[in-house]
Amino acid sequence: MPHTKFPVEILTPEGELFNDEVEMVSTRTSLGLIGILANHSPLLATLDPTELRIYKSDSDIVRFAQAEGYLQVGGNRVMILVEEAHEPDQLDTGALREQLERAERELQEAGEDSEKRRVAERDRRRAEAFLRIAEGT
Repeated sequence: MPHTKFPVEILTPEGELFNDEVEMVSTRTSLGLIGILANHSPLLATLDPTELRIYKSDSDIVRFAQAEGYLQVGGNRVMILVEEAHEPDQLDTGALREQLERAERELQEAGEDSEKRRVAERDRRRAEAFLRIAEGT
């Protein structure tokens, strides 16, 4: 059964990545997984690295590896602002493994409560999420 469509825009620092009418958005906020349909209550949330799924229809799903960012829902539209987003087939598993190893080394070297530790933890979460998406797990 088709759902009511609503506009979704995905923006990165490089510019607009997606802008179309969709039936549903599925992503992960800092509080957990969320699915957004038309007429969703207004919402502002921080996003965690995950697979972002944009359902244009039940059989037409656009997928992205989503980094950290923000989700805004209001006026029956969704805006997603993320540091980076990539189609899964554009991800390089070798480079992602290197990023994960580098983040783990930096975590070991960082002080217990330091900015370096927070950045390394963020980089590790992003590399782990992107690697899972690239490997299809």
